[in-house]
Amino acid sequence: MSKRVFDVVAAASGLILLAPALLAIALWIRLDSPGPALFRQRRVGRFGRHFDIYKFRTMADRPDDGRQLTVGRDPRITRAGRFLRRTKLDELPQLLNVLEGTMSLVGPRPEVPRYVDRYPPTVRQTVLSVAPGITDLAAILYKDENDILGRAQDPERAYVETILPVKLEYYQRYVRERSFWLDLRIIFRTLAAILK
Repeated sequence: MSKRVFDVVAAASGLILLAPALLAIALWIRLDSPGPALFRQRRVGRFGRHFDIYKFRTMADRPDDGRQLTVGRDPRITRAGRFLRRTKLDELPQLLNVLEGTMSLVGPRPEVPRYVDRYPPTVRQTVLSVAPGITDLAAILYKDENDILGRAQDPERAYVETILPVKLEYYQRYVRERSFWLDLRIIFRTLAAILK
């Protein structure tokens, strides 16, 4: 209950304080390339429920080609999108998800259904027992994930066989050790990583 109260207060405060910046980013995206400012994608949340995650659009508004990974210098990424991805500002609209209750500020990052289907049953049960988050320890560790995958010969295989198992270990660790103070530490570490 205290986690939910903290999430709502922090998300609402963040949206109010950042409103001018959010509007400026949205306008920049619209001027930079045709299409909407926001992007929605289906993810898997707590107890396996599907929901739409919100992000600032960082790619050209083209028909979905079925690719789930963005790697290296993906030609679909717009000029504004490169900056937003590097600074993680594209994630800010997820504060709306937090207000909706589909996400928390801190928790395992929500995956697309095709990758959740690869979770071992016991791991899936553990990871999906809590609300997914905007940030977590794995997100800090793999803040340059796109660049890492861009250097791989087979990005899909590298993600599934190398990165995803490590992420799942961090997700399970968070579920076991979660607390208000751990959430605060992760939030501060995330801010420090972005500023760095």
